Amino acid sequence: MFEVRRATREDVPAILEIYSDAVLHTTASAEYAPPSLESRYEWFDEHERDGYPIFVATNETGEVMGWSSLSRYKERFGYRFSVESSIYIHPQWRGRGVGKLLMPPLIDAAREMGMHALIAGVSSDNVVSLKLHEQFGFERVAQFREVVYKFDQWLDVIYLERLVDK
Repeated sequence: MFEVRRATREDVPAILEIYSDAVLHTTASAEYAPPSLESRYEWFDEHERDGYPIFVATNETGEVMGWSSLSRYKERFGYRFSVESSIYIHPQWRGRGVGKLLMPPLIDAAREMGMHALIAGVSSDNVVSLKLHEQFGFERVAQFREVVYKFDQWLDVIYLERLVDK
């Protein structure tokens, strides 16, 4: 039985492990080196302080299979009703529906926060993530050509948006 719940500080090492794998082995992140555990705790604490939720999906043994979060889209005041979503899945659990479990709490949380726009930036080669977002009502609204260079290739980034209150 899988469960999705709000992440706690105790989940940070598992969150970091999942993110680090994505950094090192996928184009889901434009980073080249995984962040430190200390910086990931700071990230978690900042999200908690500012009211941006982080969720984890766990299996019956309590193992974190994936995580998702909402983050401030941009600092300027006019963007205050827009948030950016992130979803990362442990490599062992990819392709097994974990992303589908983590998306609804993000949409619900954005609505509860009074947000208007939910935004996701996805590398164009990440077909699974693009399909996941589109299944949940996200629409492709922009494509930036060759803005990320990783693994000896240029990557486009596709921006998807879902208006939360529609």
